[in-house]
Amino acid sequence: MHTRTTGSRIEGFYKLQRNQRLTTLAQNAGLEDHDVTELLNPTPLAFEVADHMIENAIGVLGLPLGVGLNFLINGRERLVPMAVEEPSVVAAASSAARLIREAGGFFAEADAPLMIGQIQLVGVTALDAASEDLHAAAPRLLAAANAVHPNMLRRGAGARKIEVRPLPDTACGPMLIVHLIVDVGDAMGANAVNSMTEIVSPMIEEITGGEARLRILSNLADQRLARATARIPFHLLKTERFDGPEVAQRMMEAWAFAAADPYRATTHNKGVMNGIDAVALATGQDWRGIEAGAHAYAARHGRYAPLSEWRVDKGVLLGSIELPLAVGTVGGNLECNPRVNFGLRMLGVRAARDLAAVMAAVGLAQNFAAMRALVTDGIQRGHMALHARGLAVAAGAPDSMAEQVVEGLLACGEIKLSKAREIVASIRAAA
Repeated sequence: MHTRTTGSRIEGFYKLQRNQRLTTLAQNAGLEDHDVTELLNPTPLAFEVADHMIENAIGVLGLPLGVGLNFLINGRERLVPMAVEEPSVVAAASSAARLIREAGGFFAEADAPLMIGQIQLVGVTALDAASEDLHAAAPRLLAAANAVHPNMLRRGAGARKIEVRPLPDTACGPMLIVHLIVDVGDAMGANAVNSMTEIVSPMIEEITGGEARLRILSNLADQRLARATARIPFHLLKTERFDGPEVAQRMMEAWAFAAADPYRATTHNKGVMNGIDAVALATGQDWRGIEAGAHAYAARHGRYAPLSEWRVDKGVLLGSIELPLAVGTVGGNLECNPRVNFGLRMLGVRAARDLAAVMAAVGLAQNFAAMRALVTDGIQRGHMALHARGLAVAAGAPDSMAEQVVEGLLACGEIKLSKAREIVASIRAAA
């Protein structure tokens, strides 16, 4: 095993050849030699494993796996695995993290891992009386739920609370919704919560006189929130065209636009999720559930709003983010995929709350990078340069020719695959 050395700040990492990157990463993250070997394996996931993970499997789809650098979170250096197909995401997150580390880094935290299981009841004649009966029976219901997963209870987790939500006026008449609140420990928790709701639903039917319909986890994990903040002095925001206070004011104006307009808020939050989803994919999380929960939380006040906030205060730009993050560091699928295990080890997380806190910080970093670009030089300048590099490779340009193709694309302003192919053909003809 390599001994961790300099942490997440690795100067010139992008200039290194792949083997050099892996060697440096292994040293800085304290990884095992077999981790490097695994990344050099051209097959990221054996088909035999994939065939057992889903139905009708026919192959394995690859995604670029990168590393977000420069992250300092709660005073701790973090090398962040990111799997994403979009150019500029990893570079933008790393650039934002580098600037914010000069301001002391991110501060992040996550709530206890409480998930909500829902039991839908129809045919309940007296909603208020049934609600009172359920509250009175809560100890018995919780005991029955915990009997399903005794190991979870021994680890200090388990069913914690019963909540009742009457819905008197749905399109199908009155309903009573029972929430089973479960501490799922370091798991995402879907399987445990779903099995608990199914076990207790006959008891709930007997208590209420209603009939249970849906019994399933909710992906709006609003009792499992993660938060991150950053305080950035004005002098760190300065660009060639704008001084620091002006950049800060422009950032706040951009956030105010998102807070007032759902069309802008949607794209604002897409930038946040660029970072969060990339970490979720690299660490084997249910990114669809994370996305669903994040966007539902963004609309919790009846209007879709930004997940982050940026305000100017006494010489600093204050950034903050809060969103539900139901993630896990244990579970069957995590054990199946060696690349996922690598991502968790590189990040150095063992607890789900730690992973959620890191992901919130990455989301804030990604959001900062996008907004700063938008209010200064525009989003396309850096993004299109990186996109051009991808097109050069797709057009068949070897490493020795790639930069020349990129320069040609940027010079003509046509960042298209067809143009990249023309430039490659022209260079080869001239040679």
